[in-house]
Amino acid sequence: MSKQQGKGDLGLVALTKSFATFTAVHPLDLVVPQGSFFALLGPSGCGKTTTLRMIAGLEEPTSGRIRIGDSDITDTKAYQRNVNTVFQSYALFPHMSVLDNVMFGLRRRGDKDAKAKAKEVLELVQLEQVASKKPTQLSGGMQQRVALARALVNRPDVLLLDEPLGALDLKLRRQMQIELKRIQQEVGLTFIHVTHDQEEAMTMADSIAVMNAGRLEQLGDPATLYEQPRSTFVANFLGQSNLLRATVNPGGTDHVVTVRAHDTDLEVSREHLPEGVRDVWLGVRPEKLRLGEGGGPNQLRGIVRDVSFSGVATQYSVQMPWGQELIVVQQNDGTARAVLGETVTVSWAAQHGFALDASQDAEAGAELVDDHG
Repeated sequence: MSKQQGKGDLGLVALTKSFATFTAVHPLDLVVPQGSFFALLGPSGCGKTTTLRMIAGLEEPTSGRIRIGDSDITDTKAYQRNVNTVFQSYALFPHMSVLDNVMFGLRRRGDKDAKAKAKEVLELVQLEQVASKKPTQLSGGMQQRVALARALVNRPDVLLLDEPLGALDLKLRRQMQIELKRIQQEVGLTFIHVTHDQEEAMTMADSIAVMNAGRLEQLGDPATLYEQPRSTFVANFLGQSNLLRATVNPGGTDHVVTVRAHDTDLEVSREHLPEGVRDVWLGVRPEKLRLGEGGGPNQLRGIVRDVSFSGVATQYSVQMPWGQELIVVQQNDGTARAVLGETVTVSWAAQHGFALDASQDAEAGAELVDDHG
């Protein structure tokens, strides 16, 4: 299946959706580049599925516009949009063969090449060998690929994926993440993937829009969102973060600023500090911390309160003198492991920290990470 020459970027302009007493999506401005794998990520009720349904034409916006390239599709009926959706429930026709399921839409439109196109797309999703079987004879992962093939065969300008891997077990989900990414790169279509699974979004997407309570928290590539979150919500929702209350000291160099946290001076890169803010949360990811004094200028001493071995890494909980526990994750690379009750030094490099405005809630997003709604 050759790469698609689509119509252009998908643009959402001040898009909103309000229900009687509730605003599901506050004014949202977003550009999804043509041919990219884009994720809408957030907890249950954040507005991501409502946004997807508005793009699909299944939900009418309260205000704002939806464009694909130069075409405004805001008022276009769902079936007239060149947009397809793959849902978590595969919605396959049980009495039809896999091939007939994939051909269905093309046949209805009288496409003379329906069979050839369906066979080509089944090859792409590596299911040509089960073309004559019924969906009920297939595993969940295979059924998901049939649903994907049925959407891809129409060559949509935009393919919407609504929690498509949610019904699969963990191992199969991991395999399908890699598969979906491969397929997207091969066909070159714009994929928009709605998920609450942080790891899934980071594994697959070129860009991620993190949503919270109907608003866009931050937009960026996975590495930038993870390394330089702009809010405590993003810092906590995308992986774990240790957040230390600190005050910015005046001065510093072009590159490094000193902050004072719990009677200790610590360093952070100036580029990771929000402008004009004096009280900050100094954040550092658990895997950026080192046990021992060789890890950088920032050093704190504490007592190991918990040790959790997970094979590739060991997670430590280290209690600071003021009571806060820092999470430290160390690769199991053969170096000696700390033991329960041991006093250790936790250190990290200045460029591995980030600072956020302390007026934000340090717990924002943390309680939502295991949410599977």
